[in-house]
Amino acid sequence: MAAVEHYLPETDVHPIDIAETLAEQCSWDFDRVGEDQISVAIEGAWRTYSLSLAWSGHDDMLRLVCTFDLNPPEERIGEFYRLLNIVNDKIWGGSFTLWREQKLLAYRCGLTLAGGAHATPEQISAMLHSAIAQSERFYPAFQLVGWSEESAELAVKIAIDEAYGTA
Repeated sequence: MAAVEHYLPETDVHPIDIAETLAEQCSWDFDRVGEDQISVAIEGAWRTYSLSLAWSGHDDMLRLVCTFDLNPPEERIGEFYRLLNIVNDKIWGGSFTLWREQKLLAYRCGLTLAGGAHATPEQISAMLHSAIAQSERFYPAFQLVGWSEESAELAVKIAIDEAYGTA
């Protein structure tokens, strides 16, 4: 992260400028949609994730939405919603929601910068990396519940079970 700080001035920097600098430094594909919004594509182990960061000066809020294609079959939708409730109970900094019309799963979180607070490169980097980490962590559970007969409880246990030792 020191490299990013080196390129950013010490004064107040727009959060989207910070995100753009991070994207450049990490060689991520990005599109500066406007003064207050940027879209970034980050390659994960399971898939490429589309992230959007948007600044609202009115709310003093930096919002992040990380999406990926996911369209579980109608017959699994009830169990899928049960899974979302279980997963969201395990996450402190954001939550998943299914956008059925767009056929997307979205992870959303926000950073409140009220009272004149300023975003730091570390905070924005943590937001981006956390969104990817949570999406990667639970992606196997989403797949299991969506396209098999696994229960939401078992799928979460399989997805977050840690392996110990080596083979």
